Amino acid sequence: MGRKFGYFCSSKNYKMYRSHTCGELRAEHIGQTVTLAGWVQRSRELGGMTFLDLRDRYGITQIAFNEEWDASLLQQARKLGREWVIQIEGEVIARQSKNPKMTTGDIELKSLKLVVLNAANTPPFTIEEESDGGEELRMKYRYLDLRRGPLQRNLMLRNRVNIEVRKFLDAQGFMDIETPFLIKSTPEGARDFVVPSRMQEGKFYALPQSPQTFKQLLMVSGYDKYYQITRCFRDEDLRADRQPEFTQIDCEMAFVEQEDILATFESLLLHLLKEVKGLDIKSVPRMTYAESMERYGNDKPDIRFDMELANLNHLTRDLGFTVFDQAETVLGIAVPGAASWTRKQIDKLTDWVRRPDIGMKGMVYCKVNEDGTYKSSVDKFYTLEQQAGWAKAAKAKPGDLILILAGEDRLTRKASSELRLHIAEELGLRDPSVFAPLWVIDFPLLEWDEGTNRYHAMHHPFTSPKPEDIELIDSDPGKVRANAYDLVLNGNEIGGGSIRIHDRALQSRMFDLLGFTKEEAEKQFGFLMNAFEYGAPPHGGLAFGFDRLVALLGGAEVIRDFIAFPKNNSGRDVMIDAPATIGDVQMNELKLITTVNTQEK
Repeated sequence: MGRKFGYFCSSKNYKMYRSHTCGELRAEHIGQTVTLAGWVQRSRELGGMTFLDLRDRYGITQIAFNEEWDASLLQQARKLGREWVIQIEGEVIARQSKNPKMTTGDIELKSLKLVVLNAANTPPFTIEEESDGGEELRMKYRYLDLRRGPLQRNLMLRNRVNIEVRKFLDAQGFMDIETPFLIKSTPEGARDFVVPSRMQEGKFYALPQSPQTFKQLLMVSGYDKYYQITRCFRDEDLRADRQPEFTQIDCEMAFVEQEDILATFESLLLHLLKEVKGLDIKSVPRMTYAESMERYGNDKPDIRFDMELANLNHLTRDLGFTVFDQAETVLGIAVPGAASWTRKQIDKLTDWVRRPDIGMKGMVYCKVNEDGTYKSSVDKFYTLEQQAGWAKAAKAKPGDLILILAGEDRLTRKASSELRLHIAEELGLRDPSVFAPLWVIDFPLLEWDEGTNRYHAMHHPFTSPKPEDIELIDSDPGKVRANAYDLVLNGNEIGGGSIRIHDRALQSRMFDLLGFTKEEAEKQFGFLMNAFEYGAPPHGGLAFGFDRLVALLGGAEVIRDFIAFPKNNSGRDVMIDAPATIGDVQMNELKLITTVNTQEK
């Protein structure tokens, strides 16, 4: 098997196991004797020769063994298995069959000495660019999956974005300040993860969903530009773009208005797009929440393609077709070049919108033929002239297909939005190499919840209303707009924030609107309202979802592969088997059980 060894560390020779990495050698190194160390990716036997690929996180180098050079070394090499950790000393020589797909493809290493540093079991899946392991298996052996090139590149990208964020914010005068992980549970937002206190019986800490109140307190303390790349925690149902613990670029500024915030963090995003992706985007367009809902049916529209929603209410109602006549809203989408779709293709889409998660009862279509005629599924109710009106409203051209949904306004808008994205995905219009950022502004301050029969903060209870709408708080709170903004990239919210309330009286009115009693507000947030009485400056901020941002820059929407050790869809870490039970002794110490029979354990 060979013995383990390393060079002694000294001022002249400080590289113990390797002189170069496996991605470093080039043609200019030919003739040099070097030492590499890494994992055996694969090996190939060709007569009296063996070639193996040696891998580390920097790349792959081909190692050549030849019985004419050293027969015993060749036999030793043929005993190596996949993922064995070895050290190899050799001479850099020109590769006869060059590989332009490899950065080291011009050279190979003529083996002179081989040392096995550690043998390895056969891995449960192939550690290649494209693995044959299923997702759950690869998550169980995450430490092996992280050896694969795609995940290594993802984490390198994450590191690069982290560095660029810090460089930009530091140049802008922001201070990196840490805030606590053990805080107080609050009733707003998602569920908290709670931590029992051993010293304070019956009391619990909560893990922060956001450093929100602490960064506001830092503004009161005079630290006018704060940031933190920090972990946050939410005990909520998971999706592909959610994890129970996630990373946030959390920022706050004092003595600012909304325009200052938008300018600063628009510049940060454009800096990242230029430095990381090489894209020179000059500015980010803006759209109000109301406009976004009207044109796209959601508040985070993907503007890389058209197919905007067209309101057809005035063109379809009271003309004898009961479905449209009784609908609160009728919306159409013009699908480019889809008039040639077969009835089978359209029926498949109809089945898609009938799925429970979409919730529509059916779909109407209208083909805009190349010859200027129209063919719809409701021809007997509408004339060609009326259908021409649909085409004009939906901006449909000859050769396009208009898809129409009808029903209750909120449901129909959501379904139309989902249909638009689904079709765009099918047509290849959501190109991950194209980046289209957007600011969405002027959100409602509050939204009514039918379940609880009260208003909830659309962002959070510390968001300031638009100054011109403050007078509506008591008379018509549903019409109050928030001084809030979201930053959207390719149909994904990557950041959001607001100008905060910095006045105790206004904050108290906000808590009243949200259904807090005076006692509840004081108990939960008294420390913050008290701080407002000691000279709180106007302030506001924004937080980026770091995992989602990195995933989008990496051309993906699933964040899991851009996190070193993520949880699965059930919120479990299958590698370390967490969450897990704890022993009765520890449960008893935490006063989570009252008795424990240690004699039986």
